[in-house]
Amino acid sequence: MTARDLGLAPVAGGGVASLRDSVDLPLLLTALALLGLGLVMVASASMDMGGRYFGNTWHFFQRQVLFAALGLLIATFLWSVPLERWERAGPWLLLLVMLLLIAVLIPGIGRTVNGATRWIPLGPFNLQVAELVKLLVVMYLAGYIVRHYSTLRLHFKGFIRPLVVLGLGTVLLLLQPDFGGAAIMLAIGMGMLFLAGAKLWQFIALGATIVAGMAVVAVAAPYRMARLTAFLDPWQDPFATGFQLTQSLIAIGSGGWFGSGLGSSVQKLFYLPEAHNDFLFAVFAEEFGFVGVVVLIALFALLTWRCIRIGLWAERAGHAFGSHLAFGVATWMALQASLNLAVNMGLLPTKGLTLPFLSYGGSSLIVSLAAIGLVLRVYREAQVPAPRQPNPSRRRRVA
Repeated sequence: MTARDLGLAPVAGGGVASLRDSVDLPLLLTALALLGLGLVMVASASMDMGGRYFGNTWHFFQRQVLFAALGLLIATFLWSVPLERWERAGPWLLLLVMLLLIAVLIPGIGRTVNGATRWIPLGPFNLQVAELVKLLVVMYLAGYIVRHYSTLRLHFKGFIRPLVVLGLGTVLLLLQPDFGGAAIMLAIGMGMLFLAGAKLWQFIALGATIVAGMAVVAVAAPYRMARLTAFLDPWQDPFATGFQLTQSLIAIGSGGWFGSGLGSSVQKLFYLPEAHNDFLFAVFAEEFGFVGVVVLIALFALLTWRCIRIGLWAERAGHAFGSHLAFGVATWMALQASLNLAVNMGLLPTKGLTLPFLSYGGSSLIVSLAAIGLVLRVYREAQVPAPRQPNPSRRRRVA
């Protein structure tokens, strides 16, 4: 087996590439910094809850450390697997997406919490299907774009086919119901197709249709209307529908410039619901203040920028699948982080979206680390130009 078979670039001396040539250190260090911040904040935000409900102040922290270890192992595995295998597995990835979305809705398989059926129990671990679906959809779309690049750019049918897949996935997510997961999956898919060169007028027409459809879905469910009303004026009913958002705003406003200090948050003491999960950012802002928030946003911006840079390098090296995969992960991380921060600050209705790398939850953390592992693999393969295809027309085309 040669160095090229392993995805390692040869260096001038004839040896195997150094660690710097195999791993993008800025991306790796940024992801590890976010992971470290997440572990610290989960410990800080969940100590009182862990002590009260489990008799162990470190309950959530210990579980998050285990999730992080598992996520790093999976990321290392994905870093070592050639991207060509994932590209060829595109149809199987699509099938897996649909099977997971259907399986979670089957009584006896899916687990229901607070009226939502979003998890599949796997022993001591609960798999949140929507998190894994995001990664699988990014991988599938990257392969689809490569296989149907010309059709996507020149013909409407090339644009509509992946939208049928996204539409079906959206319906299955709404049946859970998971409005936030459906919205972020659609946004990721549209972002990837736009970067691949789909025509602007198609996005304008599609965007108007989606906005209208989402509006109908929001109005049709009373609890969604309550969230929307609370978002518009949370102080109108601060002890009921607006309670979570008002407590989040109090936490953020209490942070000031430099925060109250690590572990000194007041709102996490059973005032702010989901303080260690969807609203972890509010606790972070209270404890680290405006300066800490700027640092956190800068880390996410750096993570997104490195993913985009790696995608551009892969594109120049002729690795089309890796390029679109990196662009998809960049779109995903930037969108989800932005939406979570916007929800915490009252700029958007509550959607139940986690903050990547920081919020408590095994599915979110493991999948986020796995995505970074794939992008690091893209960087690894981009060090060697892809061989030219002598006759692309003979390549098998798969749906």
